[in-house]
Amino acid sequence: MPEKNASTQQFVSIQKIKDGVVYLKKGGLRRVVIVGGINFDLKSEAEQNLILSTFQNFINTLDFSVQFFIHSRKVNVERYLEKMTEYKEKEESELLKIQIEEYANFIRTFVEQNNIVSKTFFAVVPYDISATVEQARGIFSFLNKNKGDGGVEQGHLQQLTQRVDEVIDGLSQIGLRGVALEDEELTELFYNLYNPEFTEKKKLEIAKE
Repeated sequence: MPEKNASTQQFVSIQKIKDGVVYLKKGGLRRVVIVGGINFDLKSEAEQNLILSTFQNFINTLDFSVQFFIHSRKVNVERYLEKMTEYKEKEESELLKIQIEEYANFIRTFVEQNNIVSKTFFAVVPYDISATVEQARGIFSFLNKNKGDGGVEQGHLQQLTQRVDEVIDGLSQIGLRGVALEDEELTELFYNLYNPEFTEKKKLEIAKE
């Protein structure tokens, strides 16, 4: 009789995360690019049309699929409030201590009473090995015996990297900055996606240059 409390890991399609690459259980590879936004509504009609046409041209030049998604997350102010507490403890002025405490209480109450949500934009770049490629790899495996599976995998990773560069370059032409996430950021992102009931540990940000 199967166990009733089966591990939730069986429902997660991710095998591992390494060097910024998401390895899927079925063999696919993924990289996730966090994308900065632009205030489209504040653009003129001509600018809006230019952005739309440039984005359309960018999509049409791709010979692979790309997934775009928006992650809505409840804003977490715990760390900010902890900082306020530290400032209060270091402050010598009793008046400023009172003001800091009142300000922290205001922020805490405001967040509790209002559902404040931040939105983050992502592009998922895939690389999947087709069945035909896998068959050819098996048939001609003797040609790669000196290369080994590591060399084959490295080739797949290089293809994925080229796709990521192509996506980031295409987004930059629209005025959008994209940065590929690394292991820690990916781990936090998927933790938040699979555990939406928990408040996020911190806000993902585009890496500074």
